[in-house]
Amino acid sequence: MSKKNEMLEEYDFSKGKRGSVVPHKGKTRITIFIDTDILEWFRDKAEREGRGYQTEINQALRDYIKQDRRPIQDIVKEVVRKELRILKKAS
Repeated sequence: MSKKNEMLEEYDFSKGKRGSVVPHKGKTRITIFIDTDILEWFRDKAEREGRGYQTEINQALRDYIKQDRRPIQDIVKEVVRKELRILKKAS
């Protein structure tokens, strides 16, 4: 066996760091549980579009958080006004 392929009996991991081997700028590695059918849907969609399924999940989350960026008081006002119109029509 060559020196290069030799297995040591003991390795020193005292200076090792936990985490991904190659860090990705702007990304954070997490562990989550996703329902199997949801994951399969994203994998199928990603395969059809030639992208990674994690990219698809990230895009879906971005789209969700961009849905309504109005201040909460504006949303509450809108809902209250709609309900008041419904009540006026009913009376």
